[in-house]
Parts: sequence; structure tokens; C-alpha cells
Amino acid sequence: MSKEKPDYQDAELVLKVYEMRREAVMRESRNAINGKFFPKSYDDFLAIAKPDHPLNAAFRQTGTYWEMVYGIVKHGIVNAEYFLETNGEGLLLYTKVLPFLEQFRKEFSPTSFQNAEWVTKNTETGKRVLQMFQARLKMMEEMMKPK
Repeated sequence: MSKEKPDYQDAELVLKVYEMRREAVMRESRNAINGKFFPKSYDDFLAIAKPDHPLNAAFRQTGTYWEMVYGIVKHGIVNAEYFLETNGEGLLLYTKVLPFLEQFRKEFSPTSFQNAEWVTKNTETGKRVLQMFQARLKMMEEMMKPK
């Protein structure tokens, strides 16, 4: 259950989350995952989850960061719609793994991305952001196809 109206504490949390995103290692990890991780198959997704993959540390850092952040929303600590207006970036990673998530949960981690999933199913802003990222990734995929 989300808070009905955002207040001063919600604004403080949003600013704190933004500050944390700006930390150097976090920024580097976000850039790597956002710009280099485009799984085309379950095996691509599974590969990044292995410790020897070059993007594994970035994947773990960004994935757990966004799950923590979206947990704040899921548990009603912050007004959900207000929070997601400026914190939708984590849903890009969720969108990338979504086609493979059911299998990954069955085989390895039943709770993976549960908070990101919650915000895409239970908030209007989360639903819109997911649809936007799905369309954007589809467009990028089309642009990358050989002609």
C-alpha cells in the first residue's frame, strides 16, 4: 500500500536515491548494464549471472540496487507514483531480463526482480515505463538487424 500523497520525506528519499546513483562505481555499473547488456536468449541472460562474466559485478550491483529501491516502493515507505516519476531506470534492466525471468526463477532464484515486477504490475507509472522500455528495446532490435 503506497502513501497517498508524497511528502517531505518522500522527496528526501528520492534525492538520496539520486545521490547513490551518482557514486562512481555505481555510475560505471549502470552505464555498463544499460549500454552493453542486451540478452537475446536465456543463455545470454544466464551468462551474465556467472561470476566469471565481465559484466557480472555490474549486473549484481545494478540489479540489487534497483531491487532495494523498488522494495521501498513496494512496502509503502514512499509514494509510489511520485517515486517512479524519476526512478524508472531500473525497469530498463527488468525489461531486458523479463523474457527469461520465469525460467531463471525456476532454475536459480525464485525471488529475482520481484520488486521491479511489483512496480510494473501495481503502479500506473511502472506500467507506462515498462511499456516505454519494451517499445524502445524492440525499436533498437529492429535498427540493429542486418538489411
